[in-house]
Amino acid sequence: MSDGNNLLSIPKFDGDYDHWSMLMENLLRSKEYWSLVEQGYEEPKPLESLTGAERRTLEEKKLKDLKAKNYLFQSIDKNILKTITNKSTSKALWDSMKQKYQGNARVQRAQLQRLLRDFEILEMQNGECVNDYIFRVMLTANDMRGAGETMENRHIVEKILRTLSDKYNYIVCSIEESKDINKMTVDELHRSLLVHEYKIKRKDVTEQALKVTGDSSNLRVDERFSDRGRGRGGYRGK
Repeated sequence: MSDGNNLLSIPKFDGDYDHWSMLMENLLRSKEYWSLVEQGYEEPKPLESLTGAERRTLEEKKLKDLKAKNYLFQSIDKNILKTITNKSTSKALWDSMKQKYQGNARVQRAQLQRLLRDFEILEMQNGECVNDYIFRVMLTANDMRGAGETMENRHIVEKILRTLSDKYNYIVCSIEESKDINKMTVDELHRSLLVHEYKIKRKDVTEQALKVTGDSSNLRVDERFSDRGRGRGGYRGK
């Protein structure tokens, strides 16, 4: 049976688990994959003990499971997928989403409040690189979106600019003066910060090289003066 992916609109998970799971279950049932997602399958061991027919049945289940998992992958944001450790089968992925996002309104509000606090106190640590910090910010922002919060792009951009370490003060001022923050994307900001970070690292390497060169020169001068001092001391015979 053809999957017809080109004709299908796959529901995207936007934080409303109940609505998303209803749409996804309906889609997976229509493709005859739901029983695998709901019940899973076991791979018998040892495989050598299987008959030819049993092997074919197992391979068919594996293929169906891969197709079901592919639909789930397409429906879930990549940053949410990164937080799910067990993605080995469609059932494991479905159960992880259910455990993570299904809950009553009170639980969801509590989760969102915790994420809001986490987002508020985020700031770049000394020695932290741009990639690592932006990853932390986006991970929390996407969790907030998953919990139902509307996270506009400009809020994330403003958050990053406001919480960078002091060595980025110059580039922050430059961006705020030359760019429209309301229209700037996180990717654009990310690129600008990476360029600035590279310049900082290159400057640090140059300064360190000059320092080493200077220290070596001073050492040679000190050695020459020391040698002269020993020469003037004279040799005192008996």
